[in-house]
Amino acid sequence: MESNIRILSTKKLLPSQRQYLLNAGIAVVEADFISVKLKPFNAEVVHNNLIFTSYNAFKSFLKNGKAGKEYKIFCVGYKTAQAIKAKGYKVTETADYAEELSEIITGFYAKEAFTFFCGNMRRDTLPDAMTKAGINFNEVEAYETALTPQKLNTQANGILFFSPSGVESYLQENGINNETCFCIGTTTAKALERFTGTIVTANRPSVENVIIQCINHYKNKLSAQSI
Repeated sequence: MESNIRILSTKKLLPSQRQYLLNAGIAVVEADFISVKLKPFNAEVVHNNLIFTSYNAFKSFLKNGKAGKEYKIFCVGYKTAQAIKAKGYKVTETADYAEELSEIITGFYAKEAFTFFCGNMRRDTLPDAMTKAGINFNEVEAYETALTPQKLNTQANGILFFSPSGVESYLQENGINNETCFCIGTTTAKALERFTGTIVTANRPSVENVIIQCINHYKNKLSAQSI
């Protein structure tokens, strides 16, 4: 029986992630509303403590030949931390959000020096906190995020959002009516607050948790369909 629940994902999911929704009886439409391009860079100074708020920044770091296992790494996101560890690096501190990581750095590592590898749309949270605390740091723009807005005529019950830039890109060509918006984190949810009050935020900022929240949200309706 064809599902009466349809979800729009504002990024293309991994096959396993997509299958999880399909197995739950949810139809999925996917489109990439942002694109990421790694940038070449030549940083004159790279401190021993490195900050990554996304895995894209770490990939650029590796691609630009800065690899070295002596670095201590501070990062945002459990999955980013796991991916970095898989490359043989030591992750000194990790947090779910930049706000939490900034509190850790300013509270316990204020006398150390950092290099922050970021994207062109990075938020001010970490730089502002470190500047206020008088921490020695420099920034390296390691990748570029570009909006790729597109008009979709698909009727959906819910929309999956994974970043504030994804929200911005989607809203350039589309509106939000009665759809439930599922967000990867509080920053993404905040970007939607002016447009809808129907927001469900993941317990942990991961794609998988957004999917879990979506499935749980529609569980009763999906159960009724199967009867």
